[in-house]
Amino acid sequence: MARGTTPRDRFDDVPLDLARVGAHRAPVRRRGFATFAWAALATGVLVGLGVLGLGTIEQRVSATGDTGGGTTTSAAAAPAATVDPSATVVVLNATATTGLAANAASTARADGWKVRSTANADSTDVKVSTVYYGEKSQLGAALGLAKSLGIGKAPVRSDRFDVQGEKRLTVVLGADFAKAA
Repeated sequence: MARGTTPRDRFDDVPLDLARVGAHRAPVRRRGFATFAWAALATGVLVGLGVLGLGTIEQRVSATGDTGGGTTTSAAAAPAATVDPSATVVVLNATATTGLAANAASTARADGWKVRSTANADSTDVKVSTVYYGEKSQLGAALGLAKSLGIGKAPVRSDRFDVQGEKRLTVVLGADFAKAA
């Protein structure tokens, strides 16, 4: 059929001021600020919870050789350095130097310490040697062990290496001990 031969109907007369195009289009609602405010609030809450969660995790986890969650005591309040033959000593080599733990263990045995075992630590990049103890009553023994091995850093109280019912002192040898040996 030719264009002009069809009868006119209501669809032929489209108003000129009609701004919408296409079927079923509704006018755009203006809610930009409210949507942005809710998104910003949700982002702020999530970031805040993430920071709190990471802070809690960081307090619980400490790297080998790092004082992390352990507490140190000042030299003024520290008891005298003693040798406690009832304490068991574990020596961990946290360096790439082979045999360092065995050398430190033989030095400790010569000074009267009961060395239970020697082993390599999980990492080999610890800078400073540290003696770890579990209970407050073991501080004097930890100071004595540090003195026997020539470790200058104050012992650190940590339950990371603690074994229930056993007086255990753990020595983590770092790069400073390898240089001294």
